[in-house]
Amino acid sequence: MANLSGANLSGADLHGADLSDADLSDADLSDADLSDADLRAAKGVTTEQLEFDARTLEGATMPDGQLSWLYRSGLGEDGENSGPS
Repeated sequence: MANLSGANLSGADLHGADLSDADLSDADLSDADLSDADLRAAKGVTTEQLEFDARTLEGATMPDGQLSWLYRSGLGEDGENSGPS
């Protein structure tokens, strides 16, 4: 089990990462690319937190074992909404 508690993973490219059983307590996953990541049984983080923080979870296996297809379109590289205001 990887201990990533408190890690600053903001903006990290974690595409396809095996984070199953990882401890993600207090980890900063804001704007992280978690597409196709395996988050099964990840600890210290909820599906709701991941959906709020991550840039994309497309194809990720969530902590509860469900597949996610969440992708935030309209976000620029800096994470700001690039759509019309």
